[in-house]
Amino acid sequence: MKLGNILVTEDERSQREIIALILRAEGYEVGLASTAKEALEKFKGGEYDLILTDLKLPDTEGLGIVHRLFEMNPVACVIIMTAYGSIDSAVEAMKRGAMDYITKPLERDQLLIAVKRAFEKIHLVRENRLLHQQLEEKFHIDNMIGNHPKMQEVFAVVKKISNSTATVLINGESGTGKELLARAIHYNSARKHKPFQAINCAAIPDTLIESELFGYEKGAFTGASHRRTGLFESADGGTLFLDEIGDLSSHLQGKLLRALQERRIRRLGGSEETEIDVRVIAATNKRLEQEIRREHFREDLYYRLNVISITMPSLRERSTDIPELVRHFIQIYNRETGKKISGLTHEAMRKLLEYTWPGNVRQLSSSIERAVLLCDGDMIGISDLPPEILLIPSPMAGLELRLPPSGISLDELERELILKAMEQSEWTIMKAAKLLGLTYKTLQYRLEKHGIRKPGMMAANQVTDASKKA
Repeated sequence: MKLGNILVTEDERSQREIIALILRAEGYEVGLASTAKEALEKFKGGEYDLILTDLKLPDTEGLGIVHRLFEMNPVACVIIMTAYGSIDSAVEAMKRGAMDYITKPLERDQLLIAVKRAFEKIHLVRENRLLHQQLEEKFHIDNMIGNHPKMQEVFAVVKKISNSTATVLINGESGTGKELLARAIHYNSARKHKPFQAINCAAIPDTLIESELFGYEKGAFTGASHRRTGLFESADGGTLFLDEIGDLSSHLQGKLLRALQERRIRRLGGSEETEIDVRVIAATNKRLEQEIRREHFREDLYYRLNVISITMPSLRERSTDIPELVRHFIQIYNRETGKKISGLTHEAMRKLLEYTWPGNVRQLSSSIERAVLLCDGDMIGISDLPPEILLIPSPMAGLELRLPPSGISLDELERELILKAMEQSEWTIMKAAKLLGLTYKTLQYRLEKHGIRKPGMMAANQVTDASKKA
């Protein structure tokens, strides 16, 4: 099994060959170079994971090769080989980014331990990069589900403000996806390679939130046996998400306001201030304007947080997104359970569309998880749904759907839903749009898209075709 590719740069032929022999015997692929020029040429090819190089080469002096390697690739993985008399140079090379150094004359075990340690770091870095890439893909704004105009408005705002440093206040009911949106803002910004830290201000007692946010010094209180870094410092250069900000105590509201204004924090029990570079995104399910009138929330903090305001719509306001969300959750829970659920029966989907979803997307997700676990076949039926969904009617209950027996198609489902809304609204577009949670223009576009028209009348696109023929 190949363990990795190593480029050995050493001007002494016997040393080069001995090192190569030792490394190849362990399963490493080894390339050889005798000069800095030759090493840099081979390094350009990009096939080497690790460069093992002497600092004393015939065509370069001191840290010359190290400097050139990091010019070509700032994250190059380099181990320095050096004589005892040049250890200071090796230490300087590590300050510039080299992973390690080993002294000559080389010992086999010393060499292999250094190389093994280097590859452990290389694999860890690669795993972190892969994880970060997966997070970026997962939270990329284009991957978020929501074709409803209200969600499209949210996405448009996120694209505009992601790269700014302005604070953001996300409003919305519980379960609408406020933290998901906060992560999307972070991972679509220039801060995406820095930390994203989150805290729920309603879930932690006031006595603990302060130390969680600002950290503390050793001895700051009973049990503080060591210094602890708070979330503000942990998120330095990145984003701090403060969920349920409306539940923060007045004392902490004042400390948060000062941190935002001064961009400095002081640990509990400390005397020195620490500079911070953190973008704050806050979220709340409360109406903060009302909390201000009740003197439960500071007005100055509200304006400091509310530079950019985004409102996440409830699921009942974007019910046309339910079928796509359902498919997404079925795919997730199929992977987790090993099942192969292909969809829902027409009756089950109709029940999901009729329900009012007080718990929003979070409740829909847990309902589909339950249904996937309980389903014995390949289609989720009414009996697999939670009882509350079957018992409570909604304003949409009159829009009974007639779906084709072949299964659920989003286009067919949308057409049937719009048709029923138009019939119930006596073919008044404004009333039907309100019932469906759409704008007038959006519904007008979809009527034309599906060729829906009042009986006895031609659809808009058919009228256009007829006029062209005439």
